[in-house]
Amino acid sequence: MKLFIRLGVAFAFFSFALSTSMAQQPQQNPLLAQTPPMGWNSWNHFGKKVTEADVRAAADALVSSGMRDAGYIYVNIDGSWEGERDANGVLHVNPEKFKDMQALGDYIHSKGLKFGIYSGPGPVTCGGFTASYGHEQQDATMFASWGADFLKYDLCSFSKVMKQEAPNDLEKQNQMMKQAYEKMHRALLATGRPMVYSISANQHGKPWEWGAQVGGNLWRTSADIKDSYDEMALRGFSQAGLAAYAGPGHWNDPDMLEVGNGGMTADEYRTQMSLWSILAAPLIAGNDLTKMTAETKSILMNKEIIAVDQDPLGRQGDRAYATGPLEVWIRPLEGGAMAVGLFNRLRHPHFMTLRLADIGWNGQAVARNLWSHQDIGVVKQNYTVIVPADGVEMLRLSKPGR
Repeated sequence: MKLFIRLGVAFAFFSFALSTSMAQQPQQNPLLAQTPPMGWNSWNHFGKKVTEADVRAAADALVSSGMRDAGYIYVNIDGSWEGERDANGVLHVNPEKFKDMQALGDYIHSKGLKFGIYSGPGPVTCGGFTASYGHEQQDATMFASWGADFLKYDLCSFSKVMKQEAPNDLEKQNQMMKQAYEKMHRALLATGRPMVYSISANQHGKPWEWGAQVGGNLWRTSADIKDSYDEMALRGFSQAGLAAYAGPGHWNDPDMLEVGNGGMTADEYRTQMSLWSILAAPLIAGNDLTKMTAETKSILMNKEIIAVDQDPLGRQGDRAYATGPLEVWIRPLEGGAMAVGLFNRLRHPHFMTLRLADIGWNGQAVARNLWSHQDIGVVKQNYTVIVPADGVEMLRLSKPGR
């Protein structure tokens, strides 16, 4: 039985009420995150074992591999840099792993890259290290002195604070959470240094509904990702219906890329890269950049896929329709073009048919395959192709003559 999931009014991406509400909220800098941030994060591969040497090596690899020039500019340390606070409340780095954070920031900047740091509103981070609870302005000022350009702020232990102070009162807990994120936002503003503000509350309290109101430039819309197709697909395909909350300066974030970490096939990694680009999601690599295969590089640095993700129109895509596990997702692009992803969620190759009428496309379309980098030609009504197991066919459609 065919199940059709129509977009309907979903392509009215921003309701008047939503856009008006967001416009009234203070932003750190109107030029921040005008397209989804791209870069690298230490967590997926290194976890709590990351060292300053690993971060410097990642910065070097971003340059030597060509990833920086492809758009990957943020080098983000996702925790475990933290040591202890002294009597004056100053948070020192973990001396066994890091030496001088300002010098590290300078090194990253010298490579033409940007420096990202990590903390949280609770007493400790997700990894059990000291976080910013009660020291928000002090920490924000310190991050600015290091030259930080990006802050990921992870809820974690603050959820315990919420439950302790407002037991059995979910509404009050959510209000406390919003206030905690707004507090750090104000602290960042007070430093005078523009920093992309990444809200990591997973799905707690539906952050896509309030993230922009507390100064967020991106906010997590899923639980932590894992390096398997099922886990990745669960997070990526669950983003259907969230397009109205994304746009220049504020993006939905289904978590980082797993490309190159070894738990999926190349087709499955191409699925993640394609889906994330349609979702206008941040492209934050999470692999060991010093040990990339040619295939991994070809996936992460596919310029045509990246161009979809970074499209200046800034509209997130959505699911157009699905026939069981065969899903068609679309994203409107600048100049009247459209990105189309044909996703086969079966464990074997399968024919899929794109029906232009079902994606709201009027007339003929000139199609290009963004993974093979080949022009397909003019599609009049339908286009049928064999899509690999757990794989994708990624197309760009444009009007004839454009």
